[in-house]
Amino acid sequence: MRNRMNIIKWPLRNLPARHFSTTARCGQAAEPGIDIGSNKVGLGCPIHGHRARSTHAAIDTSVFENVAPSVKSWEEVPGPKPLPLLGNTWRFIPYIGGYSVEHVDKVCLSLREQYGNCVKMAGLLGRPDMLFVFDAWEVERVFRGEDVAPHRPSMPSLNYYKHTLRRDFFGAEDNCAGVIAVHGEAWSAFRTKVSKVALSAGAAAEYTVPVAQVADAFVNRIRKIRNEKQETPDDFLNEVHKWSLESLGLVALDTRLGCFEASEGSESQRLIDAVNTFFLCVGELELRAPWWRIYPTAMFKRYVAALDTILSVTLNHVERALEETRKANSSKSLLQDLVAAAGARVAAVAALDMFLVGIDTTSNAVASTLYQLSLRPNVQEKLYKEITGVLQGRPMKPGDVNQMPYLRACIKEVLRMYPVVIGNGRQLTKDTVICGYNIPKGTQVIFQHYVMGNTEEYFTKASEFCPERWIQRTAGQNHHPFASLPFGFGKRMCLGRRFAELEIHTVICKMVQAFKMEYHHQPLEYHVHPMYTPNGPIRLKLIER
Repeated sequence: MRNRMNIIKWPLRNLPARHFSTTARCGQAAEPGIDIGSNKVGLGCPIHGHRARSTHAAIDTSVFENVAPSVKSWEEVPGPKPLPLLGNTWRFIPYIGGYSVEHVDKVCLSLREQYGNCVKMAGLLGRPDMLFVFDAWEVERVFRGEDVAPHRPSMPSLNYYKHTLRRDFFGAEDNCAGVIAVHGEAWSAFRTKVSKVALSAGAAAEYTVPVAQVADAFVNRIRKIRNEKQETPDDFLNEVHKWSLESLGLVALDTRLGCFEASEGSESQRLIDAVNTFFLCVGELELRAPWWRIYPTAMFKRYVAALDTILSVTLNHVERALEETRKANSSKSLLQDLVAAAGARVAAVAALDMFLVGIDTTSNAVASTLYQLSLRPNVQEKLYKEITGVLQGRPMKPGDVNQMPYLRACIKEVLRMYPVVIGNGRQLTKDTVICGYNIPKGTQVIFQHYVMGNTEEYFTKASEFCPERWIQRTAGQNHHPFASLPFGFGKRMCLGRRFAELEIHTVICKMVQAFKMEYHHQPLEYHVHPMYTPNGPIRLKLIER
């Protein structure tokens, strides 16, 4: 029975703290020298009470004598009840159900308010059962205790593309399917090949100057296309997408794609169109009923054609990088380093994965940050003083962003309050106890960072925009590092994090340096499409400094 465990469980709340080893483990989310918060008890979570900083805690087993089991079954997890045949899928049907894919943020807020910190969503058509977790202490415990090859919830449409439709390419070599929609040994082996290059010390810093040049080109582009009111056009987000694609092309394909002046029919324009089509389709295919599994819908055909184009263009650039490496007999870029270290196919698949997950996330983070800054002139001015104080009128160079703590803090604060990906996920590879319930293997667990990041329990004055909370923390201030994880955590943390942060920091720096930004229209609501982003035209008034 999947709702029962054949091992003894105990309520950790009842254990004396002295029996635990409190040696801290270093993780990407916990910053050195920072007290990450006092011991809190989450809502409705019966196994809290002591925060074990290590998953390898030394425990005096004598304390377990006469302790009764307290783990509850999967069937006892609270949540909306599925209907016969229809399950819970009907709740997402427009005008019938009360849930909306575009407003999953509000759905999750209501789920936590109604059911508590652990909510089951079962009976979803074509999908595994889901568990929403709103408890940062449990998020930390699960992340720190996961195995060497954790599974993320699959993207079924991309999984089908890689492992069925284009199996001849992605399966031609062992462990060469990438890191997106791949799990287990194949994922681990591929990540190891790529991480040696992508996560090496100074890999991103080497791109500071060319990334800054792309940011300068973006600023000049926006300067030219402002309207008579000095406002950005209604399709401003599309311009930010072009900047993101141009920046990522520089890193992943070792070339300037010319996105700001791409002509119809050019390779760059084909890539731009394919990436736009992919993002237009992926939200519909992944978040709605998967009819494409029954028959190839028109949207699914467009999706496959877009992926084929991205892969084809990527392969062309990899071949060029391979030729350059042979001629120079040395590596000069990330792409050339990948080709030299792991081969052309690995480099091509890595570039493809970077395009699939790196463009929309980065561009929406930038658009959201610019919008939020435009609402806060005092924050802008403080940021401008920091930037001008560091740069002193000269071009950017490696290490400059490290001297701009307020810039980094502003972006962290935006991503806390408005995370572009509102939740991290895992697909359990074994039965796991979460919030006192036995959650069965195969369940998709969603750690809802939007809700946690905006909760007083984890961030003091959570509704206030306060970048200073990331710079200096005072005693008694709530600040849980696992409540806000925009790049994930652990072995499944974003491989391109350093490059994404470099790109975001640089373009925000350049925009603040060039303009005072204002917003004079109705406030924008955020929605999921498929990133969490302002819903509506971002018409910023840009005043030359």
